[in-house]
Amino acid sequence: MTIQHAASSDAMEKLTDTAKPTSDLSDAANINYLTRSNAVFAKTAGQMLAVTVDGAEHPAVYVHCSFPHTNKRIYLSVRNIENKEIGMIRSLDDFPEETAKLLEEQVRIRYFAPEITKVLRVKEEFGYAYWETETTAGLCRFTVRGGGGNTKLITATRLLVTDVDGNRFVIPDLSSLSDKEYRMVEMCM
Repeated sequence: MTIQHAASSDAMEKLTDTAKPTSDLSDAANINYLTRSNAVFAKTAGQMLAVTVDGAEHPAVYVHCSFPHTNKRIYLSVRNIENKEIGMIRSLDDFPEETAKLLEEQVRIRYFAPEITKVLRVKEEFGYAYWETETTAGLCRFTVRGGGGNTKLITATRLLVTDVDGNRFVIPDLSSLSDKEYRMVEMCM
């Protein structure tokens, strides 16, 4: 081996070492997909969701949706209590019906957001909007901090409202509101 060849070999080795992925981004690309063959979900006595993945038991896990406002059945991230991802579910359709129902229940709990069926009153005062609405969960009164960031269009007609306590409410179709209701809501958008 010549000196020049050895030097270029060392340089190539260093280049290869620096090209090795070491960031969290590379870890994120190594997605561990959970399937019916490698994951078994169960509800614990304390009503928590547990999963066993390839023999490793995780006693308390949480399900996060990648698309919580448009499709809650695909690309679900299953995370432990430290928020570390255990794996990703491509689709609930890939699991038996009983398991899919169990996971859907967890998603419903996590993303609970009553739908606003009627806007009774919205009063703005000192940078806050005080809402009184009829929702799918009954009559609700809540306060929304002004500034626009707490009322967001998540589709062309679907509005997400987040109150000062972090509770979420959804108006599924703005076009279904009366003119009076729309004007009250529009003040907060």
